[in-house]
Amino acid sequence: MGDRLELFRGVVHPWHHDHFGHMNVRHYAPFFDDATYHMWTLLGLAYSEMQAEHGVHTVSGTATTTFIKELVAGDLIRIDGAVTRIGGKSVTFHLRMLHADTGALHATYDLVEVFFDPETRSSATIPPEVRAKLEAHQLTG
Repeated sequence: MGDRLELFRGVVHPWHHDHFGHMNVRHYAPFFDDATYHMWTLLGLAYSEMQAEHGVHTVSGTATTTFIKELVAGDLIRIDGAVTRIGGKSVTFHLRMLHADTGALHATYDLVEVFFDPETRSSATIPPEVRAKLEAHQLTG
């Protein structure tokens, strides 16, 4: 099945600018990170409850941002995301930062989240209930 979930909306402020007059790369990360927290809730796996309910939480293993088109002060952004890969101990999300008015693509963010057992301090297999919820939202094709 799979779907893209709207995760976040924001605005680019002048203080996001660098000396070139557009949003500096350092400010993409907080927008994408905030969106990722919403991703878990919208998948039915509230991050605030994951450890208590499933005995695991996730840690970011790899995050790759691709910058496509600059943003300037006053631009409104929206971020959507989807589950693109489910492994044995990790899940990959693909997020897109889009201009809220025009729909233009400005950046993408590929994030590998590794499931982590806080008791053993090591990676953990994805619990079956968590896997089922992830699979229900995984993009296919």
